[in-house]
Amino acid sequence: MDSKQPDITREKLLMSAFCEIHRQGFQAASISNILQDTGLTKGALYHHFPTKQALGLAVIDEVIKGRLEGLIFKRLRESEQPVETLLDIIATIDKKVPSDFVMLGCPLNNLMQEMSALDELFQQQLSGVLGIWQKTVEDALKRGQMQGEIRADVNYKAAALFIVSAWEGCIGVAKNMQSPKAFSICMQQLHGYVQGLMPAKVEKGRKKK
Repeated sequence: MDSKQPDITREKLLMSAFCEIHRQGFQAASISNILQDTGLTKGALYHHFPTKQALGLAVIDEVIKGRLEGLIFKRLRESEQPVETLLDIIATIDKKVPSDFVMLGCPLNNLMQEMSALDELFQQQLSGVLGIWQKTVEDALKRGQMQGEIRADVNYKAAALFIVSAWEGCIGVAKNMQSPKAFSICMQQLHGYVQGLMPAKVEKGRKKK
C-alpha cells in the first residue's frame, strides 16, 4: 500500500466530525453520532484520534483550514492581480459556500465563540487559522499597493484586520437573522469598502469595464 495514499477511515471520521460539530457545536457533538454516521467502531476512532479534543483540533487544522485554503488563501497567494481576486472572492463567496453555511454559521467563527475561552489548545489553533487569513489578505493588499491598485496612504495591515473581522461579522449576523440575503447585502458593503481602498482613477477604470 502506498504510504502517501490518504487513509479513507481517517477522512471519513474527520468529515463526519466536521458536520457534527458544525451542526451541534464541539461540546454537544456526539461521538456516537459520528460512529453511527461512518459505520466505524470506537476502536477505529481512537486509533486515529485518542481524544475528542484531538478530533476537534484535527477538524480545525485539516477541514476548516483546508476549506479556507481552497476558497480564499490559495487564490490570493497565487494571483497576479490580488486586489481583483479579493474583490471577486468577496463578490461570489455566497454562491460558493454550502447551502446551509449561513444558517449554521462559519465553522471557524462558531468554534472561536464557543471554545476560545474554554480550551487553550483550541484558542491557539483557531487563532492560527485566523492569523493565516489575516496575513494572506495583508499580503494581497500590500502587493496591490505596490502595483498601484491600493492607495499609498492605506495601512494594509489595519485594512486586512478590518476585512477579516467584517467578513466574519457578516456571517455571524446573517446566521442570527437566518438570512442568506443579509449575508449577500453585508458582503456587498465589504466589497465597496475594498473598492474604496483603490485610487479613484483605478476604481473609475473598473466601473467602465
